[in-house]
This record gives sequence, structure tokens and C-alpha cells, in this order.
Amino acid sequence: MYADEGVIKIKHDVLTAVAELAFAGKLEEEIQYLPERLIPGPQAKFRCCIYKEREIIRERARLAMGMAPGEHDDGNLIHVIHAACEDCPISSYVVTDNCQNCLGKACVNACKFDACHPGEHRSHIDPAKCKECGKCAQACPYHAIAALKRPCKFSCPVDAISYDEFGISVIDEEKCIRCGKCIHSCPFGAIGSKAYIVPVIEALKSDKHVYAMTAPATEGQFGPKITQKSWKVAMKKLGFEDFIEVGLGGDLTAKAEADEWAEAYEKGEKKTTSCCPAFVNMIRKHYPELADMISTAVSPMAAVSRLIKARDPEAITVFIGPCISKKSEAMEQGIENNADYVLTFSEIRAIMRAKGVELEEDESNDYQESSIFGKRFSQTGGVTAAVIESLKESEKHIEPKVCVANGAAECKKALLLMKVGRFNDDFIEGMICEGGCVGGPSAFRDKSAFAKDRETLFAAADDRLLQENLKNYDTAGFSMHRD
Repeated sequence: MYADEGVIKIKHDVLTAVAELAFAGKLEEEIQYLPERLIPGPQAKFRCCIYKEREIIRERARLAMGMAPGEHDDGNLIHVIHAACEDCPISSYVVTDNCQNCLGKACVNACKFDACHPGEHRSHIDPAKCKECGKCAQACPYHAIAALKRPCKFSCPVDAISYDEFGISVIDEEKCIRCGKCIHSCPFGAIGSKAYIVPVIEALKSDKHVYAMTAPATEGQFGPKITQKSWKVAMKKLGFEDFIEVGLGGDLTAKAEADEWAEAYEKGEKKTTSCCPAFVNMIRKHYPELADMISTAVSPMAAVSRLIKARDPEAITVFIGPCISKKSEAMEQGIENNADYVLTFSEIRAIMRAKGVELEEDESNDYQESSIFGKRFSQTGGVTAAVIESLKESEKHIEPKVCVANGAAECKKALLLMKVGRFNDDFIEGMICEGGCVGGPSAFRDKSAFAKDRETLFAAADDRLLQENLKNYDTAGFSMHRD
């Protein structure tokens, strides 16, 4: 990830300020003053002038309030902040100081679009005419023409980002799988997702029953002593009715998926997992002919939400985790009784800062809702391991071959093979983020940095079998499959 501390600080300051105004009931009347409050001036700190900095704050505030940053909203979850994107280089190809201003002018001769011209000291490329074919760079004998790869465009696994005539990045809503990779790859912080902190705060301020749910990827993110119990205590201080770890949903989903896999295996049918919404989006948008192969089992997030709503029909459920595409699952995929709102770690921490609530260290680690298999759902291979364990515990004697696709590139390869009829395994476990959900775009720590802390926290659940754990929960009141 390229986003540095400066970008992250600005983003968090805006989220926290919006949360504070929402709690105070002053959002509508004071949001217009937020840019001047956060950028007092008179000197600019990051951009060319304070006026651009303030415009970026204004657009960020709109995203924090769940709106598109500009006046036009195409319905997408992820948006480009135009004022910030303007600082990115317009042309993908630039002439460097290595240019010798040679007589041959191979670059000029190679260009078919009249974009490359001789200059007084070196050649010049007109970005308005350049079609980014790369012929000039290939022709230059001095390798003096560099291809500038915009991080957002080249981080997108489905080629959903292009540029308009002004060099501003454009996200194709029809291609975008909501994975969020572009958001944290941009060094200008010019891409963001809509946040739902305002409706969550309004629900917390009301008499509604609001429940918090944290992703299995949460454990280890904040250190070896920040447990699910730490979260439970903090969420109740914020005003949530209760809290449940979504590792329990991993157990529920694994059991439902095991039943489906066993049936498909006997029929010789191939299936894909359904717990990663970006992977589901990739199939539906880029491999629609494979949509019927997506497992009908709902994700762990939806499973826990349904469990809560079966117990409390008035419940409002809020999922917390490192995933952007979970917002897509809750808001766009239309799964009945799914989470009502999704918050990233930075968004929930903004709400906590606004109320002065902190995660406190817990020595006991005695709050455990899930088995170790449900907890490992957030890691590459974890879904497969949980489903295989469920098959074993329920004495379904099948030995399926599973392709564990780690990251977008492997997912695309596996799906392409399935599309052309050359996929030799039985099932695909697809995770768009490398390493699984623990490598999500809004993870608090790099996945390699907290592996040891996760194992320390998992020790308390090591001896809990998946199906034995589920005996503690009445699942008769809801379905574990998509409606």
C-alpha cells in the first residue's frame, strides 16, 4: 500500500470531525465550516493552496456522510475526489532528462497521433493527443521516455479505472468489484468509499436496538491483548445493545457450505465460495456465465446478522472489519436480513474517538463465540479448512479437490479455467485480497505484522470443534442460504 501517514491522518481527522458533529446534532448546520476548521491557513500544508486543500476536505466530508464527493452520484460505492486527483501526472508517458535531443527523433517518427514533438532541449509529449500506445518509449534508443503507472489504475484487478480528457481517474461502475484496492494505493488520497458513520450514530442516539459485529480478521489487528472481549466492552460503552464476533458466522457458513458441497460433489457439479463479496462481484460482472456456480450459503456477516434478527426482530446490525466490499454486500447485493451498515476499522475508530471510548487490554480472553475454524475464515485457505472440518465432523465421506485462489490474479485464472471447461478441481475458494480478509484494504496492520498476535488470541478456541460449537445456538429461526 502506498498511502502514507499524511493521507491517513487527513482521512481520520475528517471522519472524526463528522462523527463529533453527528453526535452533537450539529452536522447539518456546521458541516459547511469544517474545511476552514481543519485547514485554518494561511499557508498550505500539502497542496498548492489552502483553497484546494479545503475543497478536498469538503469532498471528503461528503464521503464521510455517505454521499458522493461531487454533485454527480453514479450510485457507485467508491468515488474519485477530483480536487485531489488533479495533482496526479496527466500523461502516462513523459520524456526524462536522459533525452539527448538526438537528430534521429525516433520517438517523433514512431508516434502515429502527432503527440510527440521536438523541443529545444528534449522531445515533448502532448498529453492531450497521447493515446498511451507506448510506441515512442519503445523507439527511443536512450530509453529516455518513462511510463508512469498510476497506482490506482494498475492496482485495479479488473481494469475498471481509466482517465477522462482532463486526466482525472474515472471508475467504471459496471466493471468495479468494490475491492477497494485503488483507495489505499493512491498517494494523493484521491479515492475513497462512502461511509455510513452518520446513520450508525443516529441509530445509537435513538432507542433502537443496535448490535455490533466484528470480522474474524479483527483478532490480532490491535495487539495480543486486544481481544473480542475488548471490543465487546468498548461497543457497549458506545451504546450498542450487544456485540457478537463474526467467527461464529464462519462456523454457520461452513456447515451450510459443507452440505451444499457434499450435494454438488455427488452430482459432479462445481461450486465457488460466496463469503468474499468482491469475489462474488467479480463472477457476476466479469464471468456472468458462472453465476449459478456461486454457493448459495450466505457469508458469515449475513449469518450473524440473521441470527441476531431472529432473536430480536427490531435489531439493527453493524459489521466492523477491514473490508470495503462488505459495504457492497450489505448495500447492493440485496441479501435479506444482512447487516444494515458496514464500517471499516478507521470509521469505527472515528466514532470511538468522537465519544472518547478506547479499546482496553484484556488478559482473560474468555469471550469466545466461535471455533478456531470460524476464526480462521479470514485467512486464505480458512474457508476450505472449515468446510472440510464440517464435512469430517458430520461424517460426510467425500474428499473434494479445492482450488484455493489467493488474490485477484489467482481468482481470475481459476474462473477463466472454469469458464472454458478446463478447471480440474471441484471447488474454488476465492479471496480477492492476498492473504484473505486479513489483507483487506482497510486493515489496521499489515497481515505479516500481526500473525503471531492472532495465534496467541486463537489459543483460547483451539479445542472447540466447529459443529460442537454450533449446538449452543438455535438456528431454526432463519435460513443460511440466499433468498
